Amino acid sequence: MLTYLLRRALVSIPTLIIISIVLFTIVTLAPGDPLAEFALNPAVSAETREQLRVALGLDQPLPIRYVRWVTAFLRGQMGYSFTSQMPVRTLLAQRLGTTLWIVGAGYGVSLVLSLVLGVLSALKPGSLFDRAATTWALSWFSTPTFLTGILFILVFSVKLRWLPSIYTSTLEVADPAGLAALLRQSAMPVAVLALFQTATLMRFVRSAILDQAHQEYVRAARARGIREFFIVSRHILRNALVPVITLVALGIPTIFTGAIVTEQIFRVPGIGSLLVRAIETSDTPVVMAITFLYAILVVLCNLVADVLYGLLDPRVRLGEPVGTG
Repeated sequence: MLTYLLRRALVSIPTLIIISIVLFTIVTLAPGDPLAEFALNPAVSAETREQLRVALGLDQPLPIRYVRWVTAFLRGQMGYSFTSQMPVRTLLAQRLGTTLWIVGAGYGVSLVLSLVLGVLSALKPGSLFDRAATTWALSWFSTPTFLTGILFILVFSVKLRWLPSIYTSTLEVADPAGLAALLRQSAMPVAVLALFQTATLMRFVRSAILDQAHQEYVRAARARGIREFFIVSRHILRNALVPVITLVALGIPTIFTGAIVTEQIFRVPGIGSLLVRAIETSDTPVVMAITFLYAILVVLCNLVADVLYGLLDPRVRLGEPVGTG
């Protein structure tokens, strides 16, 4: 297992190097001048703008700037924001907790819902519940999150006035009332993420359980008189969750990127809204830091998925073909 893990980890290193080169090149050559706001200020002379460009290293050739950026990133230094003049690491630390709360709550709710709905739907295929759950999943999967967010605001904020439409960043949770306010303002962004992810995962859970339910070992267990509850929990569910667990690991980056749209709709002060603002102002250090951290997250989740699959199915790490028979 250790050899398999090392082999997968070594593959990730050149992948990250290639990604960093591509990202840095695209972000650096993208249209927009990070010093554009100074150009609009008549109090800032052209000489001052040129001195700022030199101080920020923008006058250096692209390869030199890339090497300097990689060296600083490996030391944990992500540079300074062009617009706020704050360390990028500080900006990320200020917003990371909010993003982790929204994304984590949304993903946790989606895992519970998708597992329950997928199992119940697969145990009675073709039933009224199965048709209703499948239709529900396809409907939410086909609806983009920005449309869902707008509908939620119109219904629960404008029409019913139950929930706030804007996330308050200054809220302090010091008592039960503060916790209740946090849950109220988090309800809609969490629900938008959870519903879309549930619709995705539920279909895979249902398909995986249906695939296992018709295997020979299940029929043999029923022939031996084993109770249906133990057949489902100890045999079908255990084997069906092997591909689902890897899918869950691979879905973590997806929900992080999906949170970018959700944070914009509900004005959540998270990493996604920071990335959008940085793109609008050509704040290259912030854009580069966030996009590369997303890339690292994708590579790490793929590595975790490979390791989990190797642990759950030894044939994977031994290089044997995996079949369903």
